Amino acid sequence: ITPAVTYPRSRQEAIDRGFLGVRGEHTVNYLRHFTEREVPEGPLRHPGAVSPQLLDQTVAWMQELCPGVNLQASSIEGTDFVRLSYGFGGTAGINATRRRRPTNVGFGLTYALPIVVACLTATPGSLILLENPEAHLHPKGQSRMAALISAAAATGAQMIVETHSDHVLNGVRLAVKRGDMQPDEALIHFFRGNGTGAEVISPRVDEDGMLAQWPEGFFDEWENSLDQLLD
Repeated sequence: ITPAVTYPRSRQEAIDRGFLGVRGEHTVNYLRHFTEREVPEGPLRHPGAVSPQLLDQTVAWMQELCPGVNLQASSIEGTDFVRLSYGFGGTAGINATRRRRPTNVGFGLTYALPIVVACLTATPGSLILLENPEAHLHPKGQSRMAALISAAAATGAQMIVETHSDHVLNGVRLAVKRGDMQPDEALIHFFRGNGTGAEVISPRVDEDGMLAQWPEGFFDEWENSLDQLLD
């Protein structure tokens, strides 16, 4: 979802179905209603969170993407809408008591929120499709997002992620090396177009997080640019 002043308040979708929406549009209402639902003990539970409750866990993981951030989800009485607001914990001289609308902060926070909540609420057998989870995040945030996605996969959820980020790729590789995921739980597919179709290359991940092969054009631009800088 993109930053907005209000978000839909649908009981049928967010509460009865527990559905965040194809684009995450029901995330704010879901978070508002299930604030106190606990994240089960395991890889998804953030050790630095105030409590195991969903809102506190969401805040803890969001702080991995933006240090000091906190959030509130509340209903707008008499309407079918809910609102989301951010505070920034006094970091960088900002007063924590002053709440900010999503439209007045960076795109990355609101874009990432449904992904964080989807991962935290994942259960064995869940299927979650993520398109470019790295969008609008700085490199460290992209790597930490990959750690959260890997934790959701480790709980038994099937995560299908389309990404253009080497930081996301490396975050998954690090999860394998740390033992958070087994090598056979991280499947990588590289699609290379040839004008008439697509060639599919599937590098295997070893226990140390290294790839069995590194195809040309597969997240190698950083190395190519460095070669030119050092030439």
